[in-house]
Amino acid sequence: MAQRSTAEDRGTGTRQSRGKRFFFWAAVSGVISGLVFLATAELFALIFARSASPLLAVGGFVIDIVPQPFKEFAIATFGEYDKIALLVGLGLAVVIASAIAGILQLLRPPLGVIALVVAGALSTAAIVTRAGVTPLAFLPPVLGTIAGSIIIVLLIRRLIAWRASAVPAAMVDRKGETAEPADAEAEASDGKPAKAMGRRQFFILAGIASVAAVVVGVASRTVSMTVASVASIRDALKLPSPKSTVTVPKGAELDIPGLTKLITPNKDFYRVDTALTVPTIDPETWRLVIDGMVDQRVEMSFQDILDMGLDEYAVTLTCVSNEVGGGLVGNAVWLGVPLRDVLKKAGVKSGADMVLSKSVDGYTASTPLSALTDDNLDAILAVGMNGEPLPLEHGFPVRMVVPGLYGYVSATKWLTELKVTTFDKDEAYWTPRGYSAEAPIKFASRVDTPKVGQAVDAGRIPIAGVAWAQTVGIERVEVRIDEGDWMPATLSAPINENTWVQWFMEWDATPGTHYVAVRAINKNGDMQIEERAPIAPNGSSGWQRSLIRVS
Repeated sequence: MAQRSTAEDRGTGTRQSRGKRFFFWAAVSGVISGLVFLATAELFALIFARSASPLLAVGGFVIDIVPQPFKEFAIATFGEYDKIALLVGLGLAVVIASAIAGILQLLRPPLGVIALVVAGALSTAAIVTRAGVTPLAFLPPVLGTIAGSIIIVLLIRRLIAWRASAVPAAMVDRKGETAEPADAEAEASDGKPAKAMGRRQFFILAGIASVAAVVVGVASRTVSMTVASVASIRDALKLPSPKSTVTVPKGAELDIPGLTKLITPNKDFYRVDTALTVPTIDPETWRLVIDGMVDQRVEMSFQDILDMGLDEYAVTLTCVSNEVGGGLVGNAVWLGVPLRDVLKKAGVKSGADMVLSKSVDGYTASTPLSALTDDNLDAILAVGMNGEPLPLEHGFPVRMVVPGLYGYVSATKWLTELKVTTFDKDEAYWTPRGYSAEAPIKFASRVDTPKVGQAVDAGRIPIAGVAWAQTVGIERVEVRIDEGDWMPATLSAPINENTWVQWFMEWDATPGTHYVAVRAINKNGDMQIEERAPIAPNGSSGWQRSLIRVS
């Protein structure tokens, strides 16, 4: 009896193992079908509408609806790689959902096909509701759904045939687990083992479908991103010489190791926006429309902007998501034209108090009209950054730069429209998501060195950092060690009131753990806000206090 029981247990284990094997290949079939769906959609997006990529459209939808706390968590956790993290997460979600669809198709057809159709419907909805959608944008996800559905049906049919040839149908239980076959070497009509034929047909189709999906999908996405070779166009673009240039005064940059550079290199400049992939815009086809509460609608080309004559402007930009002591702030020399001169071409009507700027990807920002028309404020349309055309990721070919306002209400990249309106009539992208419609930058100071978490040797060392108070300027910076007195720091020579300044103070560091605090006072005599405030609704505040270890 014991031997019989052992044999039965062994047989049960074999049946369960075979059942799990077919579940595994069903999941693989679903993943392959998902890849075919995405690849087909990418191919037809290249033909009909390059913005109709299902993965990117769903990613954009997620960015649009994600609650503010999750947005801040993503930026704080992943920084400039938040878009990559989102794409990776979406990719994993696609793999898991597709695998489940394959198993459903094996167990209860056509549930797997229904799952793919639902996914296709959701991606279609995400695409057709995006800004600037073209009439045929619905075709790529629809055709992708059809292709994916066909593949999952064909693969699962062959998988079922494989299973049936390996195990008689009567010996497959309701859970998909198999019993021992009566004749494991059942013959097909042509004399070949039926099991081998079913398995071979499955793997041939799976191999062809998966390779084709990868090749077509990667090629389509690559071509879609490089069509018209916008990067090459940008690299070859020669901007006119500026009528006026920025003069950097002597003593504007301090030579202190670990201190942030006076001018932030383009490759190091922070990037925070809602574009899942960087828009590629040919300056030859780019147009800026100015309408709304204006005397006449105006449409300008890139050449029209250049013909106005360009000037250089040094301006520090700050993101509202910048934490106290954070790095979402940068200083650059921009090349462009005053926005007030651009708005004059259309003629602003009385009663307007806001300009709603719009990006090519549908993003909008609400900028107070007064900030764009003030003769004493250098709000510009920028076409260049630090001596070269705007980088693609920073708004090529044209973006807005407005001193003194957080980027989410002023620094629209890939600009395509300026609508003169009022705050009562229109609201921008982030306003209904918990942020203020108007957002003047809170001036701040930051410690760059010594860095938190890195021990320093005892002795005389510099404490150094940057401080900014756009449109006003920094009067002084003060530093406190532990609970001692506030001591004045030495400031670098400012370029202008719209840029940050560097500062430093020599410190005789003694062994142990010390707290270093910094605060700034602007040229109006106002002191930097001490109380901590969160990022929403209009920017963080508080004095930075850093823990420094001295060995």
